[in-house]
Amino acid sequence: LFFFPGKWSAWTALGLYAAACITDWFDGYLARIWREESLIGKFLDPIADKLLVAAVLMMLAAVGKISGLAVIPAIIILLREMMVSGLREFLAGLRVSVPVSQLAKWKTGIQMGAIGWLIVGADGPEGWPVTLIGEVGLWLAAALTLLTGWDYLRAGLRHMLNPEG
Repeated sequence: LFFFPGKWSAWTALGLYAAACITDWFDGYLARIWREESLIGKFLDPIADKLLVAAVLMMLAAVGKISGLAVIPAIIILLREMMVSGLREFLAGLRVSVPVSQLAKWKTGIQMGAIGWLIVGADGPEGWPVTLIGEVGLWLAAALTLLTGWDYLRAGLRHMLNPEG
């Protein structure tokens, strides 16, 4: 849809993206309240989240919906996701779990919202600064990404430097 011209493709892409985000949120919420969490779900959910964000950010850059300095927060977000994934894999080998912080949940919400604004971009309502809203949100998400990434790294470093304790 990113490669098709016109408002219909941008809004359809947003609809599909929103559906993915909403169903992901409901899946996690329902799994927790019904206590139906599974090992495969705990494994696949963060991977699916990261693939969705990475794919959409790369597509936004590929079609020019983010460019120039706006690429920097996208790179920050992608690098943090790789770092946290590697860290979680390492810590899993030590049988150490790092829970998701409330700040990381806010980061995800802001990031998902910002990406949605950017998907629509110039095809948004006339007179609305849609792209600007998306870029500001992406920068805010990147700032939170750095904070939460540091939190995860700091927690992981304790186990890396002292695997016994």
